[in-house]
Amino acid sequence: MMRLDKYLCETGFGTRSQVKALLKKGLVQVDGETVKRPELKIDEHRSQVTCAGTRAVYQEHVYLMMNKPQGVLSATEDRRQKTVLDLVEEKAADRLFPVGRLDKDTEGLLLLTDDGELAHALLSPKKHVDKVYEAEIQGQVGQEHVRRFAEGLDIGEKRPTLPAELEILSSGETSRVRVTIREGKFHQIKRMFLAVGCQVTALRRLSMGSLCLDEGLEPGAYRALSPEELERLKEHI
Repeated sequence: MMRLDKYLCETGFGTRSQVKALLKKGLVQVDGETVKRPELKIDEHRSQVTCAGTRAVYQEHVYLMMNKPQGVLSATEDRRQKTVLDLVEEKAADRLFPVGRLDKDTEGLLLLTDDGELAHALLSPKKHVDKVYEAEIQGQVGQEHVRRFAEGLDIGEKRPTLPAELEILSSGETSRVRVTIREGKFHQIKRMFLAVGCQVTALRRLSMGSLCLDEGLEPGAYRALSPEELERLKEHI
C-alpha cells in the first residue's frame, strides 16, 4: 500500500506540493471516485488512478536498454565528461544506474535500471552470466588464441580469468572476433588480448544473459525493455 500523494509523484504528476494542489482542486480520481486526501492509502498495483483525465501508471522499477555510444562514461554523474544518464530524458533518470560498466571507448548494449536486486544478480560472479562482445583486433588471431582463451588467461591478478569462448570471424593483420566472458574484470577483454600479444582497437557488447542489443537503436538511443525481455532476463538469472 502507498500514500496517494507519493503514488502521484512516482507516476510523474509533479512534486509533493504540486500533487497536493491537484488533489485540492478535485482533479484526482481513485477507482472512479474523486479523492482529495493525500494520505489515502491505495494499492499501487490494482487501484485505478487518474489525474485531470490522465491515467496514472505505476511501475516499481525502470528498465532501459541503451546502445551506448563511444566517448560517454558508464556512470551516474561526472563533473567533466558526459555520462550515459545525460542521454536519458526519462522522468526517473535521477534514480537510474548502469548495470556494469562499458569503457568510455566501448559501445553497445547497456542496461539502465533502478532495480538493485536484478543488477546484483546479473553482475554476481557466482551467476556466471554470459556477456558477448564483438571486437576488432590489431594482429592475426588463430586457433592458439582460441585454446588459451578457453583455458583462462593470466591478466595480472591473483587468479586467471574464467574460461572464455573466442570465435574468429576473420583473421589477418586486423582480425574480427566474437568473445563470450562470464565475469567482468576491469578492461577484461582488452587485457586478455594483450596477454596473447594482440591489441583491441574497437569493442562492442552484443548481449548480456538473455538480453540482446536491439540493432534498430542508434548509438545513444534507448528504449524500455519489453515485458517478454524482462521476464526472460529474470528467468535467466
